[in-house]
Amino acid sequence: MVKIKRALISVSDKIGILDLAKELNNFGVEILSTGGTAKILRENNIPVKEVSEYTGFPEMLDGRVKTLHPKIHAGLLALRDNQGHMQTIEEHGIGLIDMVVVNLYPFEKTIQKPGVTIEEVIENIDIGGPSMLRSAAKNHRFVAVVCNPARYSQIIDELRRNKGSLSEEVMRAMAIEVYGRTSEYDEAIHKYLSNYFGGKKITEKFPKEITSIFEKVQDLRYGENPHQEAAFYKEKGKAKGIINAKQLQGKELSFNNILDLNSAWELVREFSNPAAVVVKHSNPCGVAEDKLLDRAFFCAWKCDTLSAFGGIVALNRKMDLKTAKRVAKSGFLESIIAPGFNQEALELFKGKKNLRILEFYDLDPISEPDMKRVAGGLLLQDKDLATLDLNNLKVVTKKKPNKQQLVSLIFGWKVAKHVKSNAIVLTKGTKTVGIGAGQMSRVDSVMLAKKKSGVLSKKSCLASDGFFPKPDAIFWAHKAGVSAIIQPGGSIADENIIKACNKYKIAMVTTGIRHFKH
Repeated sequence: MVKIKRALISVSDKIGILDLAKELNNFGVEILSTGGTAKILRENNIPVKEVSEYTGFPEMLDGRVKTLHPKIHAGLLALRDNQGHMQTIEEHGIGLIDMVVVNLYPFEKTIQKPGVTIEEVIENIDIGGPSMLRSAAKNHRFVAVVCNPARYSQIIDELRRNKGSLSEEVMRAMAIEVYGRTSEYDEAIHKYLSNYFGGKKITEKFPKEITSIFEKVQDLRYGENPHQEAAFYKEKGKAKGIINAKQLQGKELSFNNILDLNSAWELVREFSNPAAVVVKHSNPCGVAEDKLLDRAFFCAWKCDTLSAFGGIVALNRKMDLKTAKRVAKSGFLESIIAPGFNQEALELFKGKKNLRILEFYDLDPISEPDMKRVAGGLLLQDKDLATLDLNNLKVVTKKKPNKQQLVSLIFGWKVAKHVKSNAIVLTKGTKTVGIGAGQMSRVDSVMLAKKKSGVLSKKSCLASDGFFPKPDAIFWAHKAGVSAIIQPGGSIADENIIKACNKYKIAMVTTGIRHFKH
């Protein structure tokens, strides 16, 4: 246990600091402080001594130098069980400091301000704060170091329980937290200044090093399987993404729920008209776009009602009561995510206590790079944001698609982008009727999509995420009754593929864009 006798408090974020300072004062702790922090403590009748008074040296250079003084850092770094250290500080009249409470200048918030100048950015690089934190953390056997306001209540409880002392366990945990905080603070500064001053070498698309900081949002019940432990993290400094969805009701989200919600949301925002997506195991099992949201959901669900059981639903419009009634009748679902729910819809779902309902408004595409972990490494690529330029579509068959078929092909092409490869999507109008996903051969995906669609495959349109290596898939598309195909093209077998389409009187267009998704 370490008895706290003297504490130095200097914080930019002053939330909660009065409660902690009052508790320290109750235990007779001498409080040192600077500038605005000292002012707010004094205004609340908490005795405080200015650091400049303590060191006998004034603040200078517009506050750039406040705590960078031997009386501060020797008081933090002295080993209490080292006779030489204790003799030295006694010779120089240096007092011991048992606690540092510091949070840093708001650099991360400053750089996000519209129109911020480089001069303002530079002035929000903290020097004294990180120095004190690191000194105290290095000497954590004897000095308590607090950089996180969320810790204040825990510290207050510990002080009360231990009559003004803190345990070694808490001291160690707070020291470790400091090194995480100063590391991410320095990384934020490094990234900003590199981009601002670095020129082409440092701002190249794929940097030589990647450092990202993630903070835990919650522990999960388990991972993909019950024997795997899991947690959910948010990347610091990132404002976008499913991580920001607000859960309105239902059980705690699972690892698989989060993956499926992300997949469903990525797909549903492809569409400008009211649209609905049903996802199972990160693959869409039904997608539809319609003038009416309730009809869009119904068509998406009808595509594959068997696979939709236990699925995730995403909508790109606020859920109304009519749509909610359709959803409620569709059977067991894990989660629903939409940009808002009217009160009547929420009331309808109150009886389904386990149904997870999430509200999320951000329908803009996220352009941040796509990262995939492999054992011992990381793959980094551009996010697949390629859109179809209708002027680049090439009709390669004798038969040309009509306007209705073209609309259906483009719709299917958007869906295929979000289906695990090899992906085949059968559509009628702007609704899917059969999806073949994740098969090892493209012809298997065609047969699977046909099986899922049943008689609805007749006169359907087919979208393929990759080219056809052999004409066998075209034969099975013909057997299914497909009338038009959209695919990237570019196979050495293209000539044979086109011949097969001409033989079966199937219209085909190529895009020149592949949409593999592994």
